[in-house]
Order: sequence, then structure tokens, then C-alpha cells
Amino acid sequence: MTDPTEPTRYAFEHPDEAGYPDEKGTLGQDQAVLIDEVIDDPHAPAFDFQVVNDEKLGIYDAIVGDREAAGLTYNVAGDDRLVLLATSVFPEFRKQGIATELIRRVLEDVRVQGKTVTIMCPIVRTFIEHNPEYADLIDPEHPGVTQGHTQDAETAETAVTS
Repeated sequence: MTDPTEPTRYAFEHPDEAGYPDEKGTLGQDQAVLIDEVIDDPHAPAFDFQVVNDEKLGIYDAIVGDREAAGLTYNVAGDDRLVLLATSVFPEFRKQGIATELIRRVLEDVRVQGKTVTIMCPIVRTFIEHNPEYADLIDPEHPGVTQGHTQDAETAETAVTS
């Protein structure tokens, strides 16, 4: 079962611009499920899907057949940087590798475009921590959220619920 108080998976520190006074935010159950997928389920997705970048809306959509299965929202920050905001997967497509593969394909697209990323999405942060070959895409001046380094479950629970 997903335990959002587990310090190594669910404690993230957010930069001031994220809007949290203590620089910490609460991860929802949906985010915890996707973090589990990124950490525990790195295999290829069960569904063959297409990724479509809707630049007007600022979202990379994962499309299975004629249905949207997942999305990764972003903002454009100048000509050379994207701010990756949030990853979401519809419940019927969760725990099947789609979040992991969507993030991988988005980061590959960013690399091809010669851009960097600022990460506001803890799921993307977790993916990069477990796939360091993408760490060079993080903008050094504007990295975004960072993994919290809490010492025990009580400290992590405070970080997650503050």
C-alpha cells in the first residue's frame, strides 16, 4: 500500500515560487501512486500509446487509441526552458507504466529541442532521480522541487502535511 509518509519517496521541498510558505507541499494519494510507479514499475507500459504535444494548452498528452490516458502539463519559460508542472494519469491507466514512459518521452523531446527543464512536479523529480541520464536537462539556475532529506517518518509526515 502507498504510504505518503515514507520519507525517501514522498518528502519534497518546493521553491518559494511554488507558493508554499514553508517551501513544502502536500502530496496527494494520486501523486503517491505515480511516484510508486516511477520507482517500482520501470517496465514498458502495457498500452501502446502516442504522445501529442499541445503547445497551445501546454500539455503533453498520452493517447491510447482515441482516449487520453495521461498528461504532463508545462509552462514555457523563455526560448530554452520548460517548467514541468504536473503529471496525471487517469485511474484506469495507472500502475501500467504509462507515467514512466510519458515522462521519458517528454524529456527526450526536451533534449531534442535543446531545452532545459524546471521541475515543479515531484513525479518527474522522482523519475530523474531514478534515471540520472536525464539530470543534465535540469536547469541549474532554476531546478524546481528537490527531494527532501528527512531523518524519520515523523519528520516526513510533518513535511508532507505542512
